[in-house]
Amino acid sequence: MDALTALLAGPRARGAFLLRSVFDPPWSLRIEDRAPLTLLTTVRGDGWIVPDGAAPVPLRPGDLVIVRGPEPYTVADRPDTPPQVVVLPGQVSATPDGERLCEEFDQGGRTWGPARDAATVLLSGTYQLHGEVGGRLLRALPPVLRLDAAEWSSPLVALLEAEIDRDEPGQEAVLDRLLDLLLISALRRWFAGADGRAPAWYRAHADPLVGRALTLLHTDPARAWTVHGLAAECGVSRAALARRFTGLVGEPPMAYLTDWRLAQAADLLAAPDATLDAVARRVGYGSGFALSAAFKRVRGISPQRFRELAAAEDRTA
Repeated sequence: MDALTALLAGPRARGAFLLRSVFDPPWSLRIEDRAPLTLLTTVRGDGWIVPDGAAPVPLRPGDLVIVRGPEPYTVADRPDTPPQVVVLPGQVSATPDGERLCEEFDQGGRTWGPARDAATVLLSGTYQLHGEVGGRLLRALPPVLRLDAAEWSSPLVALLEAEIDRDEPGQEAVLDRLLDLLLISALRRWFAGADGRAPAWYRAHADPLVGRALTLLHTDPARAWTVHGLAAECGVSRAALARRFTGLVGEPPMAYLTDWRLAQAADLLAAPDATLDAVARRVGYGSGFALSAAFKRVRGISPQRFRELAAAEDRTA
């Protein structure tokens, strides 16, 4: 398992919010839903993504934009069009004055806007990514990632548009999987052509030695790895692996493994019935005490305190 596969195993859509928005110019949506990750593409008509405090990003038919939250932003026909709709947490929509618009703009199915047949058709899919593993992926992305239609295309957009309004058994699962495939395709394309902006762990997979080491660590993180054992699996000396891994990834092999194990442990601790000992065994620690010591040393708080804070955050989300 490579690092990107391991990270994408966390942020899978489950009941993701998918919507076809239809508007005639001038139109402007102020997005304040605090969603961690949103995919946007226009099927018809042009638009702009306007992040707060940053330059506007064009959105043309066939382009795909991935917006990393939770900071607010605006989607509009022009960068200077004043917001007419504010999208709040829970996908509640209202006017800037607070008047609710959800029912008024409901066109049936998953289509929303003043008129169903409009000049602009915008498809959006919103992920609610919770957890440390998904957070590692988010931190690798820029605030706004745009793939131009001229250099990237996917049949998944047309398929998503065809499926988004259907209401058949299993439709939610179909849409979730289509959104996942679209996200994976977009990220692979962006990482491959990121011109040095891709994270070090992704670029390091191109190296035969470090790429194999990363695959081994991600495939079996619970194994009792040592640098010597990892180097033996890769067919090189301990010193050679440590030097090359650190140079390409930016940290030593065991530090990388610790961070990955603790990210997995943090997500597993979110389950209310998960015991510390059981989580420890899953991620490669001999006991709950050993995991707790590592967690507190690296994260600065105990697993129990982390679990309490995460539960409190979920209740207020």
